[in-house]
Amino acid sequence: MLNSQINQFQSFHNLVTLQKPFLARAIDATHHSSSSAYSHTTLLLPTTTKKSNATPTRRSSAGKIKSRLFTDLLKLDKTKVTGVIHTKSTYLYSLEPSRLLDDAASLLYSSVKLEFVFHELDSEGKPRKKTVKAPYDHFGGQYTFEFDVNDDFGEIGAVFVENDYRNKIYIQKIEVDKPKKVTFTCNSWVHSSYDNDQRRIFFADKCYLPSKTPNALRSLRKKDLEFIRGNGQGERKAFERIYDYDVYNDLGDPDNKKSDLARPVLGGKKFPYPRRCRTGRKMSSKDPLTETRSSDPFYVPIDEDFSEIKSVSFGARTLYNLLIGVIPRLGTAFAEKDEDFRLFQDIESLFDEGVVINGTDKHVASVLPRIVHEVVDAVDDLLKFDPPETLQRDTFFWLRDDEFSRQMLAGINPCSIQLVTEWPLMSKLDPKVYGPPESAITKEIVERVIGGFMTFEEALEQKKLFVLDYHDLLLSYVNRTRDLDGMTLYGSRTLMFLTPAGTLTPVAIELTRPSSEWQPQWKHVYTPSLGATGSWLWKIAKAHVLSHDSGIHQLVSHWLRTHCATEPYIIATHRNLSTMHPIARLLHPHFRYTLKINALARQSLINAGGVIESTFSPGKYCMQLSSDVYDQLWRFDHEALPADLISRGMAVEDPTEPHGLKLTIEDYPYANDGLILWDAIKQWVTSFVNNYYPQASLVESDEELQAWWHEIRTVGHGDKKDEPWWPQLKTQDDLIGIVSTIIWVTSGQHSAVNFGQYEYAGYFPNRPTIARTKMPNDDPTDKEWQIFLDRPEAALLKCFPSKSQATKVMAVLNVLSTHATDEEYIGKTAEGPFEAEPAIQVAYEEFRERIEEMERTIEKNNANRNLRNRSGAGLLPYKLLKPSSGPGPTGEGVPNSISI
Repeated sequence: MLNSQINQFQSFHNLVTLQKPFLARAIDATHHSSSSAYSHTTLLLPTTTKKSNATPTRRSSAGKIKSRLFTDLLKLDKTKVTGVIHTKSTYLYSLEPSRLLDDAASLLYSSVKLEFVFHELDSEGKPRKKTVKAPYDHFGGQYTFEFDVNDDFGEIGAVFVENDYRNKIYIQKIEVDKPKKVTFTCNSWVHSSYDNDQRRIFFADKCYLPSKTPNALRSLRKKDLEFIRGNGQGERKAFERIYDYDVYNDLGDPDNKKSDLARPVLGGKKFPYPRRCRTGRKMSSKDPLTETRSSDPFYVPIDEDFSEIKSVSFGARTLYNLLIGVIPRLGTAFAEKDEDFRLFQDIESLFDEGVVINGTDKHVASVLPRIVHEVVDAVDDLLKFDPPETLQRDTFFWLRDDEFSRQMLAGINPCSIQLVTEWPLMSKLDPKVYGPPESAITKEIVERVIGGFMTFEEALEQKKLFVLDYHDLLLSYVNRTRDLDGMTLYGSRTLMFLTPAGTLTPVAIELTRPSSEWQPQWKHVYTPSLGATGSWLWKIAKAHVLSHDSGIHQLVSHWLRTHCATEPYIIATHRNLSTMHPIARLLHPHFRYTLKINALARQSLINAGGVIESTFSPGKYCMQLSSDVYDQLWRFDHEALPADLISRGMAVEDPTEPHGLKLTIEDYPYANDGLILWDAIKQWVTSFVNNYYPQASLVESDEELQAWWHEIRTVGHGDKKDEPWWPQLKTQDDLIGIVSTIIWVTSGQHSAVNFGQYEYAGYFPNRPTIARTKMPNDDPTDKEWQIFLDRPEAALLKCFPSKSQATKVMAVLNVLSTHATDEEYIGKTAEGPFEAEPAIQVAYEEFRERIEEMERTIEKNNANRNLRNRSGAGLLPYKLLKPSSGPGPTGEGVPNSISI
């Protein structure tokens, strides 16, 4: 029988020789009898270039063929394996010559080369593998493959992929259809073999803890992690998949001869900061601690780049075009660099008439159609904004005191307000440097405002007083900021009172200027006033506070606490958790695109002289301020929503309440909706973790998991590695708390502070990003005071951002607030790996149902007229944590990740 099979095998002839590195032979089996398992099948067989050292023996031709390479093929029981590779188009959206060359070649010859690895080892203790070429099906629009294997090969566990195009390709998933369905969810770019001949490996969707990894996959699992970590040397290339750490030493540009753009390195003892992804660019010739900057996009690992669809419809490419193609042109759109808005009608004209910007780059108009419009028969473009919904609902919303306070609970920075627990309000700064620590807001001032409701003592005891306290954070920057052109600064405290209606009303604003070599300390308390002069001073004082809150919101609540703090989690996950690790699979959708958008921020937003420094206080010290906040206030354990609320006095633990917390302000939309989402996330994570870690011992013994958490604490957030508040990782509950916190930060918290930016700050008088002039009563000359008295409206307009600053911010916030057409919202489509495990599939469906119920709850609450912080005449309902949304700047929707 065997000799008969061998004789038939000898009649096979070679059909195709595949290109590198999968050198293979295709063997035509059509000469086999129809009853044979080989009938009408093309097999792709790997060849070997190694010569045997075995001593020749006298054997028949059958013995020569019975080598290890063909042993499995000679077995009778065969199974046909078929499948497809799902990709997003890699050549429809580019006119690059190399892409066009690929397109032309693909009409004649195009394929992706695969090598499948099975779970079990062969008789010699080596992984069983099968190599196949997947040609492109032009009619089906996908790659297909087919091969035969012996029945005893077992289950497929991994696949190596080689891309012989000249450009990277984006693979969504690889599916083996028969005989048993196996899915490899990739959602990854695969680099060209012309750039790097290292093949890309993907593991099947089934998750394994390290100790339970199938034998044939153990070494592959370790080697893939070793490859991802790199060696910490050299400059990273765009096609690489290396994740490593570095300090923020690329924000400054000391080599630039035009202006003072040197900046301190963030990260280290002097300026503690999270770590970023290492790029390895060469160091500055003037400052050996600073990395040189480049006009090319900053490196991110290839998997962190946007997919083709997202790049075309929206994302970093859109923001990049705005920053490169529009923002510089705004500098020439106005007669003077610091040209003021002289009338409020000038501000309204940005929505009615727009601003003509010079230039001939019509590509910019095509990728920013909502705000950049081509001027017919002209070389210029028109920058024109849609009015935000807040302005459409109520033209004067920004003037009202109740709206000023309401936005501290339901606006885009609802995570700074604190309960007043001690009186008087006190500074923790050195009194020898900054003066007396007591606040100038006295009990008597408070009682004049709240006297009709209750006494001061009752208000304090009943938890009715709240404060927005930026006094200590900003005071040390005041004198330095005032030395900069076109901006000023104060330390500020804003006191509010909770009325019986459940709404806040402002009580007093304290602005402080520390002493300097030429001036004594100055501080003043402003209160709501019915008089003309007092009323205008109150409006301008609110503008200063709002500029402070805008800066803290952008630099701390948004950038530091979400984008920046998350980057080390992403790097550590890729470096320490295999893609087949269940926690890596759980976190993957919440990390998508974050490194890419962060790299763009370093390149054009938070860099020296970038948009943030030029439009927000405290100017060139913006990033240094965020370092101070990280050093003094950031704690991982307080990033969980319940802990954050408790730390600010906005809630206390109460097991009788629905979420285990009793809110200090019952109608607190951010907290009300956030706690629903937090509970849903935690329940989902609990089900997931307990499925893979039924015993606590599995958590402690998981070497990948322990290395991951250790690296986050000691490297990614290494400047705070000795803090006592870091959670331990010993039990399932520890892991549930850590992972739930990370998912909340990347989904709910980011959405709460990001996607409403245009709605609330698109009309910038509501949230000016900078105050350019001091208070009119801050040691004025007689002439200055008279100018204020003659035309106070002009004083307010001059305090606001300039035309150039305002339009820059409006354009950026419009893009940052926009959802992509392919946005992936929390609780919607399940990841492929979630569907591979029945118990996880059930848990995710329960999670999805809770998210859908949350949608209905939010809509119901927004219609409740008794909830005055989210419903009322002209009020914008609180929708920032409403899970789903359509595309565009909708002011709602919770994506899985920080993708913009």
